[in-house]
Amino acid sequence: MERNKNKTALTTIGIDHSTNRLIDKLCKRYNLKKGEIVKLAFEYMDKACINPSEPPESVKTELAKINKRQDDLIRFIRHFEEKELNPMIRATHSIATKFELVAKTLSEKLDSETESSKNILIQVLKKLDEHFGRQAEVINNQAGVLDGNTQSVERLSKSLQQSQERNTKKLLNLIALYSELATCGVMDGKRRENLKAEIINLINEQ
Repeated sequence: MERNKNKTALTTIGIDHSTNRLIDKLCKRYNLKKGEIVKLAFEYMDKACINPSEPPESVKTELAKINKRQDDLIRFIRHFEEKELNPMIRATHSIATKFELVAKTLSEKLDSETESSKNILIQVLKKLDEHFGRQAEVINNQAGVLDGNTQSVERLSKSLQQSQERNTKKLLNLIALYSELATCGVMDGKRRENLKAEIINLINEQ
């Protein structure tokens, strides 16, 4: 009873002699039975959505289709580079250049003001010495003020340097993300969106 339940119902079909010879040839080539090769052939046509009534296209035609898809993909990549990636890279370079110029100008201005403050303090000390005749005491007192100003200047300079390092690191991260975005394939839609989100978050980061 159990054996009859597991049996598969079979049927027969009529084929001509040439088709029968072709089936025999394929069975011999792939070491399959006729029933197996017919079953596998129909399953393959069903999965591949092959219409057996349509003549198969030549290899040349298929290669032409593949080449066309490849050309379309290359054109899309070049269009993306020209319209989106290159402008972003140029904008990033422009921002980096402006930042370096501002940092350099600020550093030069800070050095100039520091030197000017030192000169003013020296002149004040000289005048106090000439007026009160207490050169040693005045110099000692003002030296402490000068040291305090120097320490303040050094702290400010260190703060500017740390800020510049953070911004430089941020800029390098942006360039790396843009480069990775440029290498994403057309099918990597999710990765592209994640990279864009990372870029936006990094730009908006304080």
